[in-house]
Amino acid sequence: MTLGALHHVEVWIPDLSAAIRSWGWLLSELGWTSFQQWPVGQSWRLGPTYLVLEESPALTGRRHDRLAPGLNHLAFHAGSTTAVDRLVEQAPAYGWELLFADRHPHAGGPDTYAGYLTDGQGYEVELVASA
Repeated sequence: MTLGALHHVEVWIPDLSAAIRSWGWLLSELGWTSFQQWPVGQSWRLGPTYLVLEESPALTGRRHDRLAPGLNHLAFHAGSTTAVDRLVEQAPAYGWELLFADRHPHAGGPDTYAGYLTDGQGYEVELVASA
């Protein structure tokens, strides 16, 4: 293991079934595999890192605010520009919406090719194309 490498990320979500639909599709497309399942959560693994989505009974809010302090977004390597375009095109069928459509695919600047998506629960992902 690489010292300091990310071990896992746990994201509390208000609707597990909606998250499994949107995140499950996206993570599968990016090469992650289902890792663990329990009544209020599911995780996916890619190599030594895993991502947990949990509808915790301790959750106090019903929607994530990416503009509030805390997590703004998760960014994933998504392959070629063609792969990013394909994911962005298919994403709405799985509950994702394109952010910054007027600047897509260069919303991160002229040297970045990426798709910025948000799901129905307010979470954002950035799908970054390889250079």
